[in-house]
Amino acid sequence: MKDSTQSVHKETFPVTGMTCAACASSVETILQYTDGVKSAQVNFASSTVLVEYTDEINPEGLNDALTAIGYGLITEKENVEEKVSTNQKEHYKELKRDTIGAAILTVPIFIIGMFFMHWKPGAWISLILSIPVLFVFGKRFFVSAWKQAKNRSVNMDTLVALSTAIAFIFSFFNTVFPEFWISRGFESHVYYEAATVIITFILFGKMLEEKAKSKTSTALKNLMGLQPKTLKALIDGEEKEIPISEVQKGYEIIVRPGEKIPVDGKVISGNSFVDESMISGEPIAVEKSEKDAVFAGTINQKGSFHFKAEKVGSETLLAQIIKRVQEAQGSKAPVQKLVDKIASIFVPTVIAISIVTFAVWMIMGGEDALSHGILNAVAVLVIACPCALGLATPTAIMVGIGKGAENNILIKDAESLEIAHKVNAIILDKTGTITAGKPTVSNIQWETEEQKNTFAPILLAIESKSEHPLADAVSKKLSEENVKAESIKDFQSLTGKGVEAKNNSGEPFFVGNLSLIEAQGISLNSDMQNKAQAWSNEAKTIVFFADKESVLSIIAISDEIKPNSKSAISKLKEKGIDVYMLTGDNQQTASAVAKQVGLTDFKAEVMPSDKSDFVKELQSKGKIVAMVGDGINDSEALAQADVSIAMGHGSDIAMDVAKMTIISSDLEVIPKALNLSDLTVRGIKENLFWAFIYNLIGIPIAAGVLYPINGFLLDPMIAGAAMAFSSVSVVLNSLRLKGKRI
Repeated sequence: MKDSTQSVHKETFPVTGMTCAACASSVETILQYTDGVKSAQVNFASSTVLVEYTDEINPEGLNDALTAIGYGLITEKENVEEKVSTNQKEHYKELKRDTIGAAILTVPIFIIGMFFMHWKPGAWISLILSIPVLFVFGKRFFVSAWKQAKNRSVNMDTLVALSTAIAFIFSFFNTVFPEFWISRGFESHVYYEAATVIITFILFGKMLEEKAKSKTSTALKNLMGLQPKTLKALIDGEEKEIPISEVQKGYEIIVRPGEKIPVDGKVISGNSFVDESMISGEPIAVEKSEKDAVFAGTINQKGSFHFKAEKVGSETLLAQIIKRVQEAQGSKAPVQKLVDKIASIFVPTVIAISIVTFAVWMIMGGEDALSHGILNAVAVLVIACPCALGLATPTAIMVGIGKGAENNILIKDAESLEIAHKVNAIILDKTGTITAGKPTVSNIQWETEEQKNTFAPILLAIESKSEHPLADAVSKKLSEENVKAESIKDFQSLTGKGVEAKNNSGEPFFVGNLSLIEAQGISLNSDMQNKAQAWSNEAKTIVFFADKESVLSIIAISDEIKPNSKSAISKLKEKGIDVYMLTGDNQQTASAVAKQVGLTDFKAEVMPSDKSDFVKELQSKGKIVAMVGDGINDSEALAQADVSIAMGHGSDIAMDVAKMTIISSDLEVIPKALNLSDLTVRGIKENLFWAFIYNLIGIPIAAGVLYPINGFLLDPMIAGAAMAFSSVSVVLNSLRLKGKRI
């Protein structure tokens, strides 16, 4: 009986030795049946496993359980990322070497087999060249097949190993003992080219897959990179630079202009503006002064301040985001590739048919029973070779990915292309997705044209010196209007309100919010007041420029909605897709933007974890969810979604986590991406249909079903040619997608 008081540990371990989705399934199964393990979830894409286990077993025990079947865990705590990266690089390097080596040797074998098939020395040359292709460069398929056999399962590697081994052994026999067939009235054919071409093509596919997989952990590395390695703290009244690992709660930490904030805490002195887009997604930096909270990974702007550390290590908001991204990626069940699912039925069926074919010929074949039995059994295996089935999915995916690139859609993950057509709920981030993500001046109203000519140079001079993030937008607008700055003096920041400065004559001028105008007792005429209110209702930020007596101008600053956002949302709705908008911005701004683009479902003031939770909520209702975002704050939701789409101008982290990237940042491209998925999946289904029809007709003929009717027997050489034709037909069908409009 298990001890119920045992503590439960939950850890993610990198896995070594996995080469396919079926391997991932085997790892998961073995761990789940290991004593002490409560659950195991393998993420094949990142080659990791999330294990929940008790004190009954330790990480070394978990590793021992997997080592017994040819896999392993990296259990060391130190330099894990480095070890995983090294392991991936070595595996990719090995795959690349094997692919190149196999290709170099396969070319002459293919030429001999196709064009010099009756040249006697050709068979011996092909034999010598094919041995390293199969048993050195392609040995991974035989090892994988053996692993699957030990676990009483099969996959495409089983069929690759079986068909190539049979083709090789049969060809080897025919090369060494050609008289066996010649004396019986048959030609002594060899099939080295069929075996080696299969190995080379599938090695090439695995190499491309490994290259894509090696990029999946980049997002987490980038998130971890947001936290600085060292920080400056006041210890015993002295400023010291210490490693981030040594910081403790209560430390007084110094942050200077341009530095990243190392841990979570509260400001105790000084003030500045902090870029918190990784949390809120909003492009405008947030003003920080005494008692305001600051968060790890956010970036300080021009000011400097001291703050007290309150959350360190795994407690920080950044650490929680990293953990949730890891869990969101790891919680997805390993994708059992369609061809592997087919193989689980197809492979044993083909083997059984081949054995039955041989047995029936031995019983009923008369004087040529042995030769007919062998030839027809081999013909069954050769004609059922995995090329057509193996190519059905990857060729369509490859063409689909290429078609996407032509239409500004970068697809990193074939799985997302396969399921995007099923999407029935789309979540759009507001800033940078629906809107441009940059504060710009949308309106400036001066009391009179004369005042504009007189005072615009002073406004430009003040805003050029201001640290406020909105000041850059005003400066840019005035510079575009060819305004030249006038010299000013006595510039000072008025915390929480704005700035003040004087011209050369000593007259004061103010730039800031309504609170500043009211505090200074400056008059605001009714026209400007009404205009300011109207702009504010449109979710625009209002900046006032005044002298000591009256407001000279009002400036509206907004994050402009992209031109095609409304029409793109309309197209998604026409497809029957539910469209939602999530934003860290306030309710008024969110409501105004939603109204302009025709959305009724939206949420404001959401944190990164809220976005991820909303994705889970929709998924729990049976929805296939696509998340579209551009910021670090979207990374959790992107990782959790069924289909994740990043906007091209967004953060590197969003683009790393997302499986698709829209290069142009135009929302109109998203309906195209869904259409592309639909066309690609249709192509895959057509390919599989033709591959099955081909096998349904070809296998019985190869087995000799026509022999009693008209005496026809399918020569293995013709079976090989038929196999090649089926592969060509699949490729040609996939290429049809190139000419279609999305």
